Amino acid sequence: MNDAREMPVSALLIGEYATERLLVHEIFRKCGWRLFEARDRKHALQSLENNPIQVVITESDLPKWDWRKVLKDLHRFDFPPQLVVTSRTADEHLWAEVLNIGAYDVLAQPLDREEVERVVAAASRHFEHQQVRTRGGFSAASMS
Repeated sequence: MNDAREMPVSALLIGEYATERLLVHEIFRKCGWRLFEARDRKHALQSLENNPIQVVITESDLPKWDWRKVLKDLHRFDFPPQLVVTSRTADEHLWAEVLNIGAYDVLAQPLDREEVERVVAAASRHFEHQQVRTRGGFSAASMS
């Protein structure tokens, strides 16, 4: 999945994902990507501060924290990871709100293997291109 010129995808999964955690782990393992996990805000922020994370995948509604607050927290970083929101009730309204506020995309639950791979890979490329633009330089991946 990864082009040899790109750095491997590194993502943070926030939430319970009781029935889909194994699927997400399997997808990341198959693709050679790195997955971090956090179930609450404190651990998510620690993971973001200590690891080079490009993509954050979060449930739309978390206890005491929702995707809008996650997005706000991400914007504290110089190079904020791309946010992908998951929801069992993914509809046009949620999708429009997520994109208008500045998150990257929405994934409907139950998660679909191919859709997760496609969206996470695209979000990672978008993150890398934004870094290149912000820093004013270029990378091998930006030339592909």
